[in-house]
Amino acid sequence: MTCAACVARVEKKLNRVDGVSATVNLATGLARIAHPPEVGVDLLISTVERAGYTARVPSPPLATGDDDEGGDDDGDGRERLVITAVLAVPVLVLSMVPAVQFDYWQWLCFTLAGPVVVWSSAPFHARALSGLRHATAGMDTLVSLGVIASYLWSVYALYFGGAGDPGMRMPFSWLPSAEGGTAHLYLEAAVGVPLFVLAGRHLEARAKRGTGSALRALAELGAKDVELKGSGERISVSALRTGQEFMVRPGEKVATDGVVTEGSSALDLSLVTGESTPVEVGPGFRVVGGAVNSGGLLVVRATAVGADTQLARITRLVTDAQAGKARIQRLADAVAGVFVPAIVTVAACVLGFWLGAGADPEAAVTAAVAVLVVACPCALGLATPTAFLAATGHGARLGVLIKDPGALERLRRVDTAVFDKTGTLTTGRMTLVETVVAEGRDAADVLRLAGAVEYGSEHPVGRALVAAARRQAGGEPLPETSDFRAVRGEGVHGRVEGREISVRSPRAVGPLPDTLHEGLLRAEEAGLTAVVVEIDSRPVALLAVGDTLRPSSGAAVTKLKRLGIEPILVTGDGSAAAQAVARELGISAVHAGVSPEGKSELVASLRAEGRHVAVIGDGVNDAAALAGADLGIAMGSGTDVAIGAADITLVREDMAAVVDAVLLTRRTLATIRVNLVWAFGYNVVTVPLAATGWLNPMFAALAMSASSVLVVGNSLRLRADGPRPRRRPQAAGRVPGRSAVRRGSDDLSLR
Repeated sequence: MTCAACVARVEKKLNRVDGVSATVNLATGLARIAHPPEVGVDLLISTVERAGYTARVPSPPLATGDDDEGGDDDGDGRERLVITAVLAVPVLVLSMVPAVQFDYWQWLCFTLAGPVVVWSSAPFHARALSGLRHATAGMDTLVSLGVIASYLWSVYALYFGGAGDPGMRMPFSWLPSAEGGTAHLYLEAAVGVPLFVLAGRHLEARAKRGTGSALRALAELGAKDVELKGSGERISVSALRTGQEFMVRPGEKVATDGVVTEGSSALDLSLVTGESTPVEVGPGFRVVGGAVNSGGLLVVRATAVGADTQLARITRLVTDAQAGKARIQRLADAVAGVFVPAIVTVAACVLGFWLGAGADPEAAVTAAVAVLVVACPCALGLATPTAFLAATGHGARLGVLIKDPGALERLRRVDTAVFDKTGTLTTGRMTLVETVVAEGRDAADVLRLAGAVEYGSEHPVGRALVAAARRQAGGEPLPETSDFRAVRGEGVHGRVEGREISVRSPRAVGPLPDTLHEGLLRAEEAGLTAVVVEIDSRPVALLAVGDTLRPSSGAAVTKLKRLGIEPILVTGDGSAAAQAVARELGISAVHAGVSPEGKSELVASLRAEGRHVAVIGDGVNDAAALAGADLGIAMGSGTDVAIGAADITLVREDMAAVVDAVLLTRRTLATIRVNLVWAFGYNVVTVPLAATGWLNPMFAALAMSASSVLVVGNSLRLRADGPRPRRRPQAAGRVPGRSAVRRGSDDLSLR
């Protein structure tokens, strides 16, 4: 496909098949097709072929890492461009610089122009002829007609118009002209048009490959082979099976998703999550395929392989997004679908008008050829998809996975952000927040004893205390506990270093000393969970644990307010905990104790007020609200249900990614507006200039080629000028994805 008219033609043919819904993307060369089971891939491919194109099912990106984009241009296309330049440049120089013209120079140009018109332009002629057989017209039709018309007029001028005289000299002007009654040669247009179009498409293909660089980086991220534990044998990653254990040596990539069984090290997850700070892992930690081992030797047991890995799921999400089509793009494609027939009609009318008005036939032909050559539906077809392609790729590097281009359009209109609390604004993990000790007691010693007695507990509060005690110990083992017993609803007891240690709920303890009582009141006001530590039945300390805020939550909420988006906190937790978080973040609208149904109803009521609502959540209880909002954003550490209901997934556990998504959206849509203004404005200005005889066909070809390259180049700025990946500490976690198999949906790679 070479222009948006091609897109319209292929879509029209595919959508005529019963039960088929297809969208075609010019920038990626992909068709996304939903079809009933009885409609097979062979029928879809033959339908595309009947439209005058070829198609195949593309290889999975992770399986090959090949770049489909511009593949033809790398071989025959580059060779054709070089040979065309060698033949065309002497013709251009001789035609444009009278000082270097000599006797019979025009015949040398005529000889050199022949191969360019026939061989160099063969792809244009072939596709124009194919379109003619299917009663359609595209960009190649305009180029082919322009080249043939320029060359045939030059043949007439040489043989019948006096331009073949040995001593003929021809001054060059950007306006059409004739000297002394001698017919003007347009050999420079006949060679310049294919030269500039081939050069423009070469640069365009290179630029489009740049917009897809993030997807290729994902494809190249996975390891190619892996060393099995025990045997030392290295096998292909594709031969690895779930449950097998493999080695990851320092500097190597983790072959697939798994759980560490032996060893400890630091893993670099930067290419997977957008974070560059290494994550410490050890036995029991989950690891992601594609992460780089920065430290010691690891033994990992594979838990997912092939298409079920998180890296494969991320790649599928990015691929799906880049194959989609936004509403604004559909409008541009609809215009482009009738653009080429309209331009051919305009060119014929221009020719008839000038001839009917008594103008010189040369001027009439020149104006008609210039109209054919200057018109450019390519820029219309590329204005939107190249910007979305660059944006989704850059978003993947930022840790923002966008399911479809429509999500970007909806995010631009969002004015209200509904945040879940636990696991979204907070880490979702209990940690020790405050330690209050009675007079004369050492806080470190109390935490050491409490961590020791809680070592055998499975309660989240107990695990939080053990983790804090182990961090404080700096690698030293905690004291051993004897006579451990847990009392349901009350706490735990045990003997540590000869003393009776209890960690109990304040409700189970009698009156507290004033210091501890004040600490309990502060904890309750902040929505924290407090426990009392007793030594030999005497309360000596109060430990408050809670779900801590993510470090980036405060800054993210503040920036969203500056961007005109109102934050609302909605949680199933109690009012005290919700209000404490809201105060710290500066959120005034709080809804606490809300059920999953209540969250969905709140979103519906906000939308009924005319608001455009985005919901940011992570759990099963957020799924209904995520699906019912204008836009759903799921945390990458959330459940598959939440991720499946969301439009955007944040791979890195960082609320700043929400701000990055908003900024990326606004910049992307601004870029699209500039592209469309240029694409429409270019044709509105240049076609009338060509029709009125103010534009030479060769300059028309140069302008037409430049228009597409400028549109793609403007889209590429999204990769360089957008938000940058942040450097933040990150806990080892899983990357989002869905393992559900999609049925009745296929991609076709179009050529």
